[in-house]
Amino acid sequence: ECSREAIIKFFPKAPAEDPGSVPLSDLPGDHVDLEYNGAAIIAMAGKECVAIGSDLRFGVQLQTMTTDCPKAYKIHDKLYIGLSGLGTDAQSFHQQLVFRHNMYKLREERNIKPTTFGHMVSSMLYEKRFGPYFTAPVIAGLEEDGTPYLCGMDSIGAMETAKDFMVQGTAPESLYGMCESMWRPDMEPEELFETLSQCLLSGVDRDALAGWGAMVHVITKDKVISRTLKGRMD
Repeated sequence: ECSREAIIKFFPKAPAEDPGSVPLSDLPGDHVDLEYNGAAIIAMAGKECVAIGSDLRFGVQLQTMTTDCPKAYKIHDKLYIGLSGLGTDAQSFHQQLVFRHNMYKLREERNIKPTTFGHMVSSMLYEKRFGPYFTAPVIAGLEEDGTPYLCGMDSIGAMETAKDFMVQGTAPESLYGMCESMWRPDMEPEELFETLSQCLLSGVDRDALAGWGAMVHVITKDKVISRTLKGRMD
């Protein structure tokens, strides 16, 4: 029975009323953990191709630790995932995804489809609903017929798909603004690469927690083109 009396019986004092506790209003929110290391990720769709790019900075709040930390990971030749948020959780979650995909390949004897992978990622995040991975994924892939698939979600797996672009990171307003200005439908792979690169480099210019170069992957039917971009180092 979830009555007021039952709650008081098991929780006689609210945490904020305990003299030795920290008021709930002073506790850091989830967004603090998601912004601790900094990130900027964009996925963008073209004509029978898709691209995903991320910045290379890894920092501890405003202190930059290294500049060779891409956040986009390969699942297979037609599927990549970008993981923003807390770096340790992103690495742990990526290892879980690699394990799940390997088990899927052993059982099904084929690579996982992007749509199936998106729902699997969402389910895995929601499994940890009350103690989540502090990471926000962006998925970019090509379906078997060459249709681009873009998907993003929050740290508990609430999915959102898009036909044009998807962003995650510590400066989403800047990234969205650039993408909305520069994206257009049916771009060829080279134009898609150029557009995403300009959006990413310009979008992180005003973000102190992301930048310092970028890595971009363009996925087409027959190949993956990966390029490293030089950016502002300040």
